Amino acid sequence: MRKSFGRRQFLKVSTGALAIGVVACSDDGGSGDTTPDPTGSDPTAAPDTTAVAETTTTVAAAITAATVLAAPGSPGLIDEAVYQQRATEYLQFATQTPKVGSAVGVAAHLARAARETDFEWAIDDITVDSFANTFTKIDEWRDTRDFDLMYLHWVLALGQGETPSTQLAPEVIEAIRERIVNNRYRYDDPLPDGRLDNLWFWSENHIIINRVIEYLGGMRYPDDTFTVTGLTGAEHMARAKPDILEWVHERGQLGFFEWHSNVYMLKNITPLHLLAEQADDPELVQAAAMALDLCVLDMAAHTQAGCYTAPRGRTYKKDKLSSLDEDTFGSAKFLFDDTTAEYTSETDGGATFLAAGVRYRPPQLLVDIAIDDQESVVRERHGVFLDTDAPLEDAPAAPYGKDFADRANLSFWWSLGGLGLWQMTRTGLQEATDHKLWDTELFAQVKLIAAINDNDPERVREWLHRFDAIVNFGFLGEANTYAYRHRKVSLASVLDHRFGEMRDQVHVWQAAIDEDAMVFTSHPLTAPKVTDDWNDDDSPGYWTGEASLPRSAQHRRTAVHIYQPAWSEATDATLWSVFPYRMFTHAFVPQDRFDEVRQVGNWTFATKEGGYIALWSWRTPTFKANDPGVPARTFTKPYDLVAEGGPDNVWIVEVGNDEDDGDFEAFIAAITATEPVVGQTADGFDVAWTSPSSGTVEFSSTGAFVVAGEEQALDGHPRHDGPWGTIEHESLVHELDNGANSWALDFDAATRVVT
Repeated sequence: MRKSFGRRQFLKVSTGALAIGVVACSDDGGSGDTTPDPTGSDPTAAPDTTAVAETTTTVAAAITAATVLAAPGSPGLIDEAVYQQRATEYLQFATQTPKVGSAVGVAAHLARAARETDFEWAIDDITVDSFANTFTKIDEWRDTRDFDLMYLHWVLALGQGETPSTQLAPEVIEAIRERIVNNRYRYDDPLPDGRLDNLWFWSENHIIINRVIEYLGGMRYPDDTFTVTGLTGAEHMARAKPDILEWVHERGQLGFFEWHSNVYMLKNITPLHLLAEQADDPELVQAAAMALDLCVLDMAAHTQAGCYTAPRGRTYKKDKLSSLDEDTFGSAKFLFDDTTAEYTSETDGGATFLAAGVRYRPPQLLVDIAIDDQESVVRERHGVFLDTDAPLEDAPAAPYGKDFADRANLSFWWSLGGLGLWQMTRTGLQEATDHKLWDTELFAQVKLIAAINDNDPERVREWLHRFDAIVNFGFLGEANTYAYRHRKVSLASVLDHRFGEMRDQVHVWQAAIDEDAMVFTSHPLTAPKVTDDWNDDDSPGYWTGEASLPRSAQHRRTAVHIYQPAWSEATDATLWSVFPYRMFTHAFVPQDRFDEVRQVGNWTFATKEGGYIALWSWRTPTFKANDPGVPARTFTKPYDLVAEGGPDNVWIVEVGNDEDDGDFEAFIAAITATEPVVGQTADGFDVAWTSPSSGTVEFSSTGAFVVAGEEQALDGHPRHDGPWGTIEHESLVHELDNGANSWALDFDAATRVVT
C-alpha cells in the first residue's frame, strides 16, 4: 500500500528531519532566508550562508516558503557564482530585441531590469493591446492557454517591482488578474451554456500546469470569486494542493509517463519551477523542488554535448532532427553548459525562468552527472505496465488501485495517453458526454471511433480490444530504457516496447555525437509533406512517431532493431484507409553534419570529431535525393536513408570512438569483418552478428537477447541504475553519490538532502 503524502505528515517531518537533512548537511550549517536579492548590485555574488542556527528547534521554527530549500550557494548545490553568471548571460541574450507580445519575452526584460538597475527598456510599450493575442487565446478557452497563464504568473511576480523599469501599468496587471479569475481550470468544472473548452487537460504536463496555476491564482487572489466555479481563490488553493502533492508522489514512485520527452519535460520543469519560486506554502515548495530534481536527473544522465540522447515517449519532427530545436535545449544549456552551441531562442521558457529564480538551485551532483566524461551505462524504468492485449473482461483489475470504473481515475489513465484503452471505454465515453468533450477540437478522432460503433460502449470496448495495435497509438505504457554514453558518442534505446504496434509520437532510439550529428530509424506512416514549413509533420507522420514499433535491444555500444508490423491492410480495410503506412523503413543520416559519411555494402558509416556511428540494414539502404518540393532546411546532401522492399526490416547500430577503436578506417574494418546473418521464420526474424565491442549478438522477433552467451534483460529495470547509484523501481527513496557530491530524496518523509 502506498503511503500518503499529505500535509499532516509533511508538517511532522518538516520540523525535524527536513530541517536537519536539508540545512545541517551543509558544511557551514547555513540556514535562514539567504535567497539572493534580484535587485542587488552584484548579481554574480554568492549569498551569505554563514548564519548558523543554535538548535534544530530554532531551524524548524524558521522554515518558510522562502527558506525550506537549501539556500543558493550552500554546499551540495551548483556554485552560485556560476549560476548567476549563466543567468546574466542568458538574460542579456534574451533581451536583445523587444518582445512586447510575448509573456516570456516580457518576463525576461523584467528579470533583467530587477538584476541590473541601469538596464533600460520600453516598459511603457507593454499594454493590454500588446498582449491581445494571448488574452484572446485565454478568453476563448483555446488549447495550451494554460502555458500562457503560467508565463503570466511570472509577469505578475516580476512586473510589480520597486523601480520604474519593473512596474507594469496597472491596467495590464488587472487584465492578467481577470484572466486568472475567469479561467476554467478543470475539465469537470461547470461549463457555461453555449461554450466549449478546447484545452487538453489530461496529459502529464497539462495536469501539473493547471494545478499549479490554479493554486497560484488562488494564492494571489484568495478573496476573489472565480467565475467558473463560484469558489474563492482560497478554496481553489485548497482544492489544488492535494492534487499537486499526489502528482509529485506519482513521479517519485513511477517516474515520468511522457518519458524523456524533449518537448514535454520542459512543460514539467516550468510549472514545478514556478511553484518552487512563487508558492507561499513550504510543503509545496519542497515537493516542487523534489520533482524538479527528477526532471534534471533524467536530462543529466542522457546529455551528450548538449544533446538529450534518449528514446522518448513523446516528441515531434520539429524537436528530433537537431538538438538545437529541442524544447529542453535552453534549460539543459543553462543548467549543464555541456555544449559550445549558442542559445537558440530569446523566449525560452526554461532558461528565462531559471535565470529569474531565486529559490531553487539544482544539486551539484546532477550537474556532475551531466558533464561526467566517464564511459557509462544508464538503465531506467518509467511509467505503468498494463497489458492492453489482455483478454476482454467485464471488470479488469487495475494496477495501483486506479480502478478503471472510477471517474476520479480518468485523468491518471488519460495522462498515460490511454484514450484508446478498452479498459477505460465506459468511463471515458460517459465523461465525454457529461462534460461536452465530443465537440472540442481534439476529440475528433475519439468521436469518430465512437460513431463507427454507434456510440455503444460495449461495441467500442470490443473494437478497441480487437484493433489495439492500431488505434491505441497514444498509450505510453511502461518503458525500459537503456543508454550508453562516451564523451565522444552516445547510443540509447527503449527496449522491446509495444512491438509491431503504432505509436504516434514515440522516438525509439538515437545515436548522437553532438547537437546535430545524430542518427535514428523509423517506420513512416505518411509521405513527407510538400510544404514550406520544415517542421510540418503529421503525428504519426514521416519523421514523427512510428507506423509500427520495432523490437529493440541494446548492450552497451551495440543495438538491434527489428521492424515487423503487427497489422496490415488485411487487418481492417477501414482503418487502413486512415493509416496506410509506407512500405519501407528509413534512417535519418544528415550527411552535411558529419565529417564523413561512407557506405560499404549495407553498412552506412558516419564520423565526426573522433566519434563513430555504424548502421546496417538487412534491406539495402539508399540515400533518397532531396525532394525539391519538400523543405530540406540547410541540407545540401541527402539525409533520408531509405530501405525499400517492405515495412519489415532489421537495423543494427554500433557506435565507437577513436580512443578505443583506432581511426575511422580501423573502425570500418572491424565492423565489416563479419556480416550480420538474418533468417526469416514463421515468427519473423532471427539475427546474429559478431560485434567488435560486444562479441556474438543474437536476437529475434520472439526470443531472448543474448550477448557473448549471456542473456540480457529487456525489462524489469530499476527506476534508475548507473555509475552514481541505483534507485529501485517504485522506491520512494532516491539516493545517488559520485564521491564528491550526493543527493537524496525521500518522498514519504518529504526530505531533500544535498551535500
